[in-house]
Amino acid sequence: MKEYKVQDLRNVALLGHGSCGKTTLSEAMLYDAGAVTRMGRIEDHNTVSDYDEEEQERGLSVNTSVLPAEWQNRKLNILDVPGYMDFVGEVKNALRAADGGVLVVCASSGVEVGAELHWEFLDEAGIPRMVFVNKMDRDNADYARTVDQLRTKFEATFVPITLPIGARDSFTGIVDLVTMKAYLGAEGKEGEIPADMRDQVEAARTEMMEYAAEADDELMMKYLEGEELTTDEIYSALRTGSIAGQFVLVLAGSATKNIGVRRLLDAIAAYLPAPSDVERTATNPVTDDEVTLTPDPAAPAVAQVFKTLADPFVGKLTYFRVFSGTISSDSRIFNATKNEEERLGQLFLVRGKEQIPVDSIPAGDLGATAKLGVTVTSDTLCDRGNPFVLPPITYPEPLFSVAVFPKTKADLDKLGNGLSRLIEEDPTLRVERNTETNETILSGMGESHIQIAARRLAQKFGVEIVTEVPTIPYRETITKVAQAQGRHKKQTGGRGQFGDVWLRFEPLERGAGFEFASEIFGGAVPKNYVPAVEKGIREIAEQGVIAGFPTVDFRCVIYDGSYHPVDSSEMAFKLAAHLGFRNGIPQAGPVLLEPIMEIVVTVPEEFMGDILGDLNTRRGRVLGMEQSRGNGVVTAQVPLAEIQRYATDLRSMTQGRGIYRMSFSHYDIVPAHIVDKVVEETKKREAQRE
Repeated sequence: MKEYKVQDLRNVALLGHGSCGKTTLSEAMLYDAGAVTRMGRIEDHNTVSDYDEEEQERGLSVNTSVLPAEWQNRKLNILDVPGYMDFVGEVKNALRAADGGVLVVCASSGVEVGAELHWEFLDEAGIPRMVFVNKMDRDNADYARTVDQLRTKFEATFVPITLPIGARDSFTGIVDLVTMKAYLGAEGKEGEIPADMRDQVEAARTEMMEYAAEADDELMMKYLEGEELTTDEIYSALRTGSIAGQFVLVLAGSATKNIGVRRLLDAIAAYLPAPSDVERTATNPVTDDEVTLTPDPAAPAVAQVFKTLADPFVGKLTYFRVFSGTISSDSRIFNATKNEEERLGQLFLVRGKEQIPVDSIPAGDLGATAKLGVTVTSDTLCDRGNPFVLPPITYPEPLFSVAVFPKTKADLDKLGNGLSRLIEEDPTLRVERNTETNETILSGMGESHIQIAARRLAQKFGVEIVTEVPTIPYRETITKVAQAQGRHKKQTGGRGQFGDVWLRFEPLERGAGFEFASEIFGGAVPKNYVPAVEKGIREIAEQGVIAGFPTVDFRCVIYDGSYHPVDSSEMAFKLAAHLGFRNGIPQAGPVLLEPIMEIVVTVPEEFMGDILGDLNTRRGRVLGMEQSRGNGVVTAQVPLAEIQRYATDLRSMTQGRGIYRMSFSHYDIVPAHIVDKVVEETKKREAQRE
């Protein structure tokens, strides 16, 4: 592949709801561009994009694939991203490398929730986009209805630049409104516009011309004066308006029949931005100055890692986008994020799993290298003498968690390192040690995400794990004031042990934690023993009286006691505090607390009734409901115990069309009728682990 000037590069992400046809579309684009000699099929497990075993087995994309192709003397770096909601991290990564986006929408299913989520991500990234209405050959395909849905769902001006010829079984080609030609069949042969479409085509072209003219003042004057705009003027105006976000261009086609795909390639080359059309800013970590990067191959090098992949043959494979300068093979590069130098070996251009060795990667292009030491996704690579740091990629919070246990003793030794390497590859995974439940928690975006992570852990890093539903981190507290004595007295042959305290337990506000105070006067308990009493209470509070969960949000006051001049000691008073806690807390109205999460669920309006009914069965408290462009949005507070598997349940309730986000809200009292069940489950879990 020859080297291209920065103005001739296009970095484009293919986005859309799962099963809208992105992978098949990318295969058709590669075929039409001559990058492959035959179109692969997902069913045959031979597409360039879905080369991973997991992808082939599941029939859906799991990773973002980089697919370079040459078209009209330009290089298009096509980024095929997963549409399944579990893999939104891959979408975020791809958008950091992309300058433009193509939202793929099914002409039969219409605009689904996944497409709306990806549209939000495009908005966050500030990336120009166009829409490709795919599957025009499917039953119930309707181009006009889909365009109307786009206009309803999104706050944007949609301008069709191609129209389908027929639909469903009769879909045979498309009409290009710019060239005013029909393109028929998979070969895209030029033909006459069907007579029965003439009026429709003229009306759509007039609408397109009006929007094009609005993007350029001179053209607007020319258009208003009735002069005919040239094809080049239309191209230029549509490009200007598309990059500026004044409107979103819409095209029609079918990836499986390879109809309309060539016009999409034309549109990407003509109307989406080159790297030189997009401003990127970076920060100098030494001076904190913000600088606009220039996509000039001769400028100081600045690149950002947008994907890390553990490759069983070459080790860690690092994908990066060069924003400024040129990065060369067999050179040194400075990781400004980690403040460490890295040695670059051979650089590659990547097409799916194929790696094409190159000497250098210039500004605006995408590349990869293997075996970097400390570099991970989001890190900035640059010249040591000109350090810059690009903003890190932000990821959504995980929604699905499991407790992780090693399968064997050998796996225990490798577990920590394996999990660390797994997170390097996928930053949307989180690992934490829950000190309250003594479990290692692996969190991700959904059940499939975690299943694939566990399988990768075994295949790539040789670590077998067992997963369980995490223990809910319940807590205990008190609801009223109580007081009790703790008296520890033990006499053996020699020196005995004696400690005697009177303690008062008082409830505090939720979230206040633990407080300790002393009201000892007159030396009933020497001052040097009071800290031992506090230490004893802190220790014993980790094991509550109801189900053994930590006791929180209470104040303990020592107000009286006695001591023995010989037998008293810090240990004796600590043990006396333990007894005082066990005697006093049961009298203070102990209750169990559970974590309450706030969730925001977005579903098509027809599922709102099901969602509300389901939340009620989960002890949810609905805080608000609203309608937003054909979707219902429910905000509710729900106990964590009731929604640990909500990611899976929501998808089954909404046919995969519902999404939600979740955050911790507060702790609240567990209803009395559920406490016994929690106690029983806790005892059973502890018995199993012993």
